[in-house]
Amino acid sequence: MATESQKHARAALPRPTHVVIKIGSTLLADESGLLRARIKWFAREIAELRASGLALTLVSSGAIAAGRSHLDIGESPSIPERQAAAAVGQIHLMAAWEAAFRRHDLQVAQILLDAEDLANRHRYLNASHALDTLHAQGIVPIVNENDTVSVDELKFGDNDQLSAIVASLVSADLLVVLSDVDGLYTSNPRENPEATRIGVVRRVDSSLLARTRGGGSALGTGGMESKLRAARKAATAGIPTLIADGRTRGAIARAIDPAIDEGTLVLPVGDRLGRRKHWIAFSVKPRGHLTLDDGAVRAVVERGRSLLPSGIADVAGAFDAGDCVSLLDSGGREIARGLSSYGSRETAAIRGRRSSEVEKILGYAMGAAVVHRNDLVVLDELE
Repeated sequence: MATESQKHARAALPRPTHVVIKIGSTLLADESGLLRARIKWFAREIAELRASGLALTLVSSGAIAAGRSHLDIGESPSIPERQAAAAVGQIHLMAAWEAAFRRHDLQVAQILLDAEDLANRHRYLNASHALDTLHAQGIVPIVNENDTVSVDELKFGDNDQLSAIVASLVSADLLVVLSDVDGLYTSNPRENPEATRIGVVRRVDSSLLARTRGGGSALGTGGMESKLRAARKAATAGIPTLIADGRTRGAIARAIDPAIDEGTLVLPVGDRLGRRKHWIAFSVKPRGHLTLDDGAVRAVVERGRSLLPSGIADVAGAFDAGDCVSLLDSGGREIARGLSSYGSRETAAIRGRRSSEVEKILGYAMGAAVVHRNDLVVLDELE
């Protein structure tokens, strides 16, 4: 049971106006295919909540699980087999959602994304505008990762991570992650009958992630560690996350009701990252890295300063101006991430030099900083 203080923390959150709901594969499909009855009652719950004035965006897993039942593939499918299963299954998954919502006179829209879509700032904003327009038109957006074409370097990792990015994308005020577990426990409840549910997590740090490390199910990719990582992403955008059991009717309505103590609530962090910095931290993959000297590390981490060329000890990777780069300390630990004002060749040419020398060396200058503080996120602040 949650403590009284945990109940108070839950009740202190205002009733949300826009919720992103992520529904895991194990809730939507089994070895025989889609669980259509469950899809129907999820659609009914969402329709009822929308009728009350609540905006909802759905992130739906289940395409690969749905497609596997139509293909002759084994228990451990190869990447091409998973992509083929996604291609087949996505049609069946969307058809099931479309039919379920049609019973409530609601139209749905399919949005397939991969990491490259959201790493590009213009495409990120286009996706945001498209989602806003769908909501304005009364249409239910259903988002999924584009597993048919995604390869490892273009993947979010799983739909837990995608849901956190979508929550920031639509400026949601609650993320609900539904699966076949009813929250985070003090230890594995399947192995320890004395394990108790943790009602509220105030901060997802490295030690908590280490304790929950492990994979997903045969039908999905996200375990509890993945859900907590997604919750941490959402928390930095000022969005609370509820990890809850979606196997019973009314799960979504209970999740948004502050008076009900259910699942594990991950609270938002105190200082909310703006959408642009959240995009830098979580949607863009670094194309290179800069090693900083100790003075530059202190300036960036402790004093919130921009990164100047004089503080750069080494440059690695091939990147262009405007690309994301990792900032490393002398021990190789990533301390920050940001957008570089210069390409890798230019940065290598000016590293260790004063800002006043940049124009003389390059023949031009794009400002005094290699990474301006407005384009920089300190990663320690996210834990």
